[in-house]
Amino acid sequence: MTRRNEELCGSGVTHMKAKVFVSLKPGVLDPQGKAIQHSVELLGFTGISDVRQGKYFEIALQDSADQEQARESVARMAREVLSNPIIEDYRVEIEA
Repeated sequence: MTRRNEELCGSGVTHMKAKVFVSLKPGVLDPQGKAIQHSVELLGFTGISDVRQGKYFEIALQDSADQEQARESVARMAREVLSNPIIEDYRVEIEA
């Protein structure tokens, strides 16, 4: 446990964690995914039919809001900042 985490735990402040997964929509070309697929095949990995790459974010939230409010807030953040809704989908998970 880091000193900062110890300080937070010791102070009685707890946090929720939001996980945001962003991926390209089906049908959107993924040149980076294709490059990764080619590279892993060159390394001898077989049986791979497709690779799609994406982004992952972990966001620490203060427990001042309930889980539903936190989900709505993080979903808005994902829609407006973390993803491009024209070509990307996102999924939000909240852990207490």
